[in-house]
Amino acid sequence: MTTSVGIDLGGTNLRTAVVDDSGTILVEDRRPAPTGWEALRAAMVDAVGVVRAQHPEVVAVGVGAAGMVGRDGVVRYSPNVHAFSDTPVRADLESALGLAVVVDNDANVAAYAEVRVGAARGCDHALVITLGTGIGGGIVVDGRVLRGANGFAAEVGHFQIDPNGAMCACGEPGHWEALASGNALGVQAREAAALGRGDAVLARAGSVDAIRGEHVAAAAAAGDPGALALVDTFAGYVAIGLVGLANILDPDRIVISGGLVELGDLLLEPVRRHFVGHIEGAAARAGLEIVPAELGTRAGVVGAALLAAATVG
Repeated sequence: MTTSVGIDLGGTNLRTAVVDDSGTILVEDRRPAPTGWEALRAAMVDAVGVVRAQHPEVVAVGVGAAGMVGRDGVVRYSPNVHAFSDTPVRADLESALGLAVVVDNDANVAAYAEVRVGAARGCDHALVITLGTGIGGGIVVDGRVLRGANGFAAEVGHFQIDPNGAMCACGEPGHWEALASGNALGVQAREAAALGRGDAVLARAGSVDAIRGEHVAAAAAAGDPGALALVDTFAGYVAIGLVGLANILDPDRIVISGGLVELGDLLLEPVRRHFVGHIEGAAARAGLEIVPAELGTRAGVVGAALLAAATVG
């Protein structure tokens, strides 16, 4: 049995695990992600040491990083992890750990996990979309994760839906991420509360400024009509992005991951309804499913580890 270390590195948390070749997590370490590359690298090295103490047989380390990752393992840019700016993640970790290291975008490794052992098993053409703080994406074409010329493919959160829309974290207006991410849901809920709508959401948050996407989710799950209306509008934005991608890429399946998927069918049903209402040739795409991810928060570490094992092997 082959085992590898997977590291899932987001804007807030650092999750490290030893994973076997079936995708099973054998041991893991979770901690907050420090700011600054020196501190972040030290934390990653320490976390790998903690999990390797129980499984010294690991053959490689895979890292899923939130950002634009070059084929050379350098994270060129990240709007959400400010430690990354032409950062030689692969070279630095290989030097510190003495193991082969593979670095890829966090959504790409999540997509790889879902195709190998999750909700997209058996699919040669799939989209895996992560709805979290931002929007990440992995595109599977002919059974392989699409990486593009530089390794930057599938930055799906940053295609423009509305040139006059809300400003994205990257500094451009109207990107899909600015309309259909967890952060965007919070913005839309704060705007509604400021206009006197969304009392149940406001009650959960305590003040308009404190409202976040999770408050909308909780109120919607409790059946509040105002929160459900917010979710329906938000689902329309999610669906518009999915429609554009599906029209271009013609996937077998669309897998939705990220924290917002905890809403389940409260989110996915209106997304499906809006999607069918806008997709070209809906009747001809009757087999195209929009499904929740199976691996949840495990997808990043599992995919990073499986990718590392496959690349080194």
